[in-house]
Amino acid sequence: MKSTVQERIKQYLLITVGSIIYAAGVSFFLDPNNLAPGGVSGIAIIINSFVSFLNVGMIIVIINVPIMILGVIKFGVRFLMSSIYAVVLSSAAMELFDRTVGCLTENLLLAAIAGGALQALGIGLVFRAGATTGGTDILVRVLRTKLRHIRTGTLFMLVDGIIITASGIIYGNIDIALYAALSLTVYTTVFNAVLYGGDEARLVYIISPNRQRIAERIMTELDAGATILEGSGAYTGQKRDVLMAALRMRSLPQARDIVREEDENAFMIVTKATSVFGEGFKPNEEEI
Repeated sequence: MKSTVQERIKQYLLITVGSIIYAAGVSFFLDPNNLAPGGVSGIAIIINSFVSFLNVGMIIVIINVPIMILGVIKFGVRFLMSSIYAVVLSSAAMELFDRTVGCLTENLLLAAIAGGALQALGIGLVFRAGATTGGTDILVRVLRTKLRHIRTGTLFMLVDGIIITASGIIYGNIDIALYAALSLTVYTTVFNAVLYGGDEARLVYIISPNRQRIAERIMTELDAGATILEGSGAYTGQKRDVLMAALRMRSLPQARDIVREEDENAFMIVTKATSVFGEGFKPNEEEI
């Protein structure tokens, strides 16, 4: 019970920090420069230019109502509560920032980069906590249930690209649309780094007669798991087992040293592993 309470506190703390960072990106950089970066915030920025008596935060809340209903149908009430918290907090933060701070720069290049990065960092943290900031975040999660082979950040780019195109047409300003596209590119890069970068690893294959000794050292010195795979040479047909280990990036130099020390003639293959699930890496319930 105590563990569950601590997990919930950690979850909502992460949502709180993420929602405020997301709101800062919109209010300080994107909204004041009419950079519609995509998502509901992008739609709200476009609508706000025609309906000025409603601020962006309020428009976001209005648009989110039907989308939240879809979220409940697909993901349940617990998902709804954390997402409502994120939506209300981020919208309130936007209104507060609009009233107290406002635009930090009118340089479109700086606004596009800073706004996209902050928005991505904020939403990435909220996603890691198992919630969303509403809007297209929920639509993307729904799409992910059907399109598991496409990364979340890529789906965001596809959905938001449509909104950016619309903003270019509505504003009749190709420069604004291009800066918004730049912001989206920054957003996608940062979002993927936040959501997936933390568990990036290297998959190592080692062929050596001293594989058992190498495996023992990897397990004890690097605190990593290792597996012996049965194999045979394609030309000779001779049995040649292969040692396989999934290692975090920081452990790779030590692993290379171990292999060199045990067998300077060892054959070692290193490949990139963008997502690793299980002990020592991400929990199996986290999304790919």
